[in-house]
Amino acid sequence: MKSFTRGGRFRQILSSFGVSLLVTIVTLAALEIVLRVADFRELREGVSERSLSYRYDAELGWAAVPDSDSIVTNVRAIHAHHNSLGLRDDAFKLDAEPTIMFLGDSFVWGLDVEANERFSDLLKGRIPGYKILAAGVSGFGTDQEYLLLQRLWPKVKPAIVVLIFCTQNDRADNSTNIRYEGYQKPYFTTAPDGSLVLQGQPVPKSRLQYIKENWWVRHSWIVRLANAIYLKIVHPKLDVPDPTEHIVDKMREFVEGNGAKFFVGLQATDAGLVRHLQERRIPFVTFDDAALFPGALGGHWTPDGQKLVAERVFGLLAGNNVIPPDKSP
Repeated sequence: MKSFTRGGRFRQILSSFGVSLLVTIVTLAALEIVLRVADFRELREGVSERSLSYRYDAELGWAAVPDSDSIVTNVRAIHAHHNSLGLRDDAFKLDAEPTIMFLGDSFVWGLDVEANERFSDLLKGRIPGYKILAAGVSGFGTDQEYLLLQRLWPKVKPAIVVLIFCTQNDRADNSTNIRYEGYQKPYFTTAPDGSLVLQGQPVPKSRLQYIKENWWVRHSWIVRLANAIYLKIVHPKLDVPDPTEHIVDKMREFVEGNGAKFFVGLQATDAGLVRHLQERRIPFVTFDDAALFPGALGGHWTPDGQKLVAERVFGLLAGNNVIPPDKSP
């Protein structure tokens, strides 16, 4: 009798567990379907140039995969190839020929234009005796560009560095640890003595990076939801006082301390930065009237806008006697 009772209880427990398991599976399946149908923005997989071509980087936040190729569609569909340095440019070899390196974000990377339409490529045939390298990373702030400059220096050793400042968003980029669909990034704070303090390294992995690199997060929207909540709790968004001018000064100090020349191009006029550059006697040029693609997805230079930028940059360098003047008629 006791044996029968024990057996009955075991079957009852087993049956109860089975029912609970079935209810749990059905509930999770229903939630998975609801999340997929609802298609919340914060759970979607990215299809931008960052999510297609870039991977997690513990120092910079994200960086392009070296020797990678992709088709990126925004206003236009373009082909993007990254060289062995992870830069969207031709193969680079360090030799005796001096290099002009352009630092920047998607304006230097060339969103919505083919590589040969970019201002940097247009300058290649106009400046003899120099290699030209576009060191643009889409989404980067000036802070990340400063860190990238230091990383690339031993491999490139440029003679001239031109920072292309994106007036649209670089100040916002420099003032936080999270940008663009939740991408985590390093950032600088200003110490009481005025010095810059690097924060946020190693950079936490971001939501889209988890989706791209983790099988469970990529295939289950429930896991995506749990991961998104976890990241918001453990790595919340922070805002810090804008350190832009301090970063530009440190960038110039680093460049000139290594025997190179430093210039700045502004995507549009930023009165505060212009005033700072004038006070520091840093040569600069603005591109306010460079044509931009229209519409919600636009905002980057068109091929005609790229031509104007190339002309202005050439004038900046030639006007400061670092390259020969244009002798074409």
